[in-house]
Amino acid sequence: MSTPDLESLRLLVLVDELGSIGQAAGALTIAQPSASKRLSVMERKFGLVLVDRTRRGSVLTPDGQAIAGWARRVLDELDGLMTGAEALRGQHRAQLRIAASMTLAEHLVPAWIGELKRSLPQLYVGLEVANSDQVAESAREGAIDIGFVESPGEPRGLSARRVATDHLVVVAPPAHPWARRKRALTPAELAATPLVVREQGSGTRETMDTALRRAGVEAVEPLLELGSASAVRNAVVTGAGPAVISELAVARDLSDGKLVRVPVDGVDLGRILRAVGPPGRKLVGPAAALLALAVSR
Repeated sequence: MSTPDLESLRLLVLVDELGSIGQAAGALTIAQPSASKRLSVMERKFGLVLVDRTRRGSVLTPDGQAIAGWARRVLDELDGLMTGAEALRGQHRAQLRIAASMTLAEHLVPAWIGELKRSLPQLYVGLEVANSDQVAESAREGAIDIGFVESPGEPRGLSARRVATDHLVVVAPPAHPWARRKRALTPAELAATPLVVREQGSGTRETMDTALRRAGVEAVEPLLELGSASAVRNAVVTGAGPAVISELAVARDLSDGKLVRVPVDGVDLGRILRAVGPPGRKLVGPAAALLALAVSR
């Protein structure tokens, strides 16, 4: 099955919102016959009837509503991608220099930057994506105006401000024995199992190791050590083994049944996400505005 183009997905979402192919076509500044043809092509691609066309207007069928819901998620993710890419392009000519750990950069920071850019459209933003240790080091060196990290404790030698909370979860592919467990894992069981993990220096890895030590156990050598949450997620989805990962990175997979959340007792996997900067330096201008946005969300 070939992939529908993004404009067709936008058209379907607008038909759902506006209740008319004509109004949806007008919103996209295309002719109504062209819009009808796009929808027909998409229906053939999916093999589904998406739109119920009547004299009173056009409404989505139940299948169409389901496809439109998924289409909204795709378009929202695309907006985040474009915002993040724009920030990366501006890295070398930035007026606001940001560094963010992987999880924050993938799931939270692009939305904050996007909102800041709406109020400051001429602002150039440079975004460096690294693990939490590297972000903290950039802040200490004064190489950035503001950083965002996911370490379990406040980084030493920096000023820090709480901006959000996150929770790590234990996940496994549906075929894994853990997916069929009737009872929660113990800390010892979790620690004794080789896991797919993030690299040393990442906030996710540090949070997991710290939580296990507080529970009185030490993790064995990992099954795989990978450099991003996306890589960890992909490895688990393809059946490599279980992992401890941010809930932000796998929320959709848990909802869709691609991954199974495995409960664990006696291990606190919650963490605070923080903005960091050099000590004694008060944030001003765009950096202060970005921090205010992050704290308010």
